[in-house]
Amino acid sequence: MADLLNHPLIATRYFFPGGRSPASRIDVAVDGAILACGLHRVDPDGFTVVHFHGNGEVVADWQGTLDPFINRLGWDLLLAEYRGYGGSTGEPLLGTMLDDVSEVIAAAGPPEKLVVMGRSVGSFFALEAVSRFPTIAGLILESAIADPMERILLRVSPRELGGSRGDVAAMEARLDHRAKIAGFTGPTLILHTRFDGLVDVTHALRLKEWAGGGATLRLFDRGDHNSILRENADDYLAAIASFLGTVRAAH
Repeated sequence: MADLLNHPLIATRYFFPGGRSPASRIDVAVDGAILACGLHRVDPDGFTVVHFHGNGEVVADWQGTLDPFINRLGWDLLLAEYRGYGGSTGEPLLGTMLDDVSEVIAAAGPPEKLVVMGRSVGSFFALEAVSRFPTIAGLILESAIADPMERILLRVSPRELGGSRGDVAAMEARLDHRAKIAGFTGPTLILHTRFDGLVDVTHALRLKEWAGGGATLRLFDRGDHNSILRENADDYLAAIASFLGTVRAAH
């Protein structure tokens, strides 16, 4: 059976690789590639946030911004990179990128001491993480995508991908965010702006409805898809701090 998620048309039309290499780098070896992740530790035996960034971004874009905040809370931060992005090798083939999540989580530490956070397309990988490691301590989704197939088919038609009905069904199953978030019983925080012009706020509403462990939804009245943090910095960061505090207290 063909893995249509690794079709080159998805790689070239949906992903935007390139960008700067990170500082405070940790290399994570995956099948046929090296992921140039960012690591910022304050307590090697403590809790860690694993952050999966959005499309058109790289780990280096978040260094100097997210790491001081997370570290001040007493948490370590692992900024996950993707194939072909930043200083990583390889090509951004989606099916393989989903498989890379296991190695990223292994590099971060025991799942019970991790909170995974996915921004925009990073939600693909955060939800893959909680699907593969259901004992992860918490999940944060920001500007997240409820229906990945909807997003991909904006740029690639099923006819162009080819494959059998079985291939298409397997592709849809691997991108079933409803099933993945429903199967996660840990705490979830969902952050979204009401005026997101790229990923409509209805995505956040669906994810909240589907969350198996229940979810806290924080909607912001300022900003859009790419300015949500800048326009709501105090409230955005306070919501994350509160959530991480609750997770830590529960453990």
